[in-house]
Amino acid sequence: MKLADIAERAGVSLTTVSRVVNGDRNVKSSTRARVQRTMDELNYYPNLHARSLAGGNSKTIGVLVSNLDNPFFLDIYRKIDNLAQRNGYDSVVSATHYDPDRLRAGIQSMIGRRVAGIAVVVSEMEPHIVEELSKVEIPVVFYDVGRGGKRVTNIRLDYTKGMRQLLEYLFALGHRRMAFISYPLPLQSTEERRTAFLEMMAAHAAPAHVISASSDEFASSREAARELLRAGFEPTAILCVNDLMAVGVLKELSEQGISVPRQISVTGYDNIPLSQVTIPALTTIHIPREEIAQLAFDVLVPGRTGSSKLGQEILVEPELIVRQSTGLAPVKS
Repeated sequence: MKLADIAERAGVSLTTVSRVVNGDRNVKSSTRARVQRTMDELNYYPNLHARSLAGGNSKTIGVLVSNLDNPFFLDIYRKIDNLAQRNGYDSVVSATHYDPDRLRAGIQSMIGRRVAGIAVVVSEMEPHIVEELSKVEIPVVFYDVGRGGKRVTNIRLDYTKGMRQLLEYLFALGHRRMAFISYPLPLQSTEERRTAFLEMMAAHAAPAHVISASSDEFASSREAARELLRAGFEPTAILCVNDLMAVGVLKELSEQGISVPRQISVTGYDNIPLSQVTIPALTTIHIPREEIAQLAFDVLVPGRTGSSKLGQEILVEPELIVRQSTGLAPVKS
């Protein structure tokens, strides 16, 4: 696919297409939208490698996150931004809302800004985007969606280990009938948690039930909890794919007069600040967001101690945090 093909299809000049691809702001918004739409229709993805070669020294770090409404992503971005400000850098952030097309557009925008490096902290990813980013001549850090190599670093968390920590703890408390509430987006990080739950429950021959909420929002997790209770499964523990969904589950159980943890234990995943102040406080898996942000920044900025890890895979460990939302499994009379 050549730029000339896009220009012909969009009815604009080759120069206009080139300016859109390179992030030139002096293009009418309607023209830019038409060219972008044509690139989408023709499945054109700019060669980021060629564009990055034109960049000079930059003092801006680009950050791509899935959802700034989720404290998990916000915490990581905020830490990177604070580090940037303290070290004479700026940061620019783009939220993808779990949409690969928005991720691609965000990457194009970052490259157009000639950023010094890009931190990709998202749950969604497509192989061709990983491949293109592996060719750029600026540092790139993935969180759990890519692979290390050349100038690309992947920071990875063992989600399976975290889920096993939760389940081992709940089994020790006598729980056997357990449910897992997730959401339907086909994300690697959530699928790892769901698969680990089902495999470990099967290994213990323990009854298990999985509910998919319509999204990762508070209201959706409340509806998922209602659906679970209507199903008649009667779990002694509910494990949630993240803390935000667990907060919704706690709220719904409270509204229905179900005592946590006396009747049902509830767990989350992420250990966002909110998990400490829910009633009861939430048992969860801690993902070290500040450590992830520090690693990402140190890899992306030349001269930092972490820059020696450029091109590697870095493993960070989950940690079980026990609070008041879990207790002994109720004994049936």
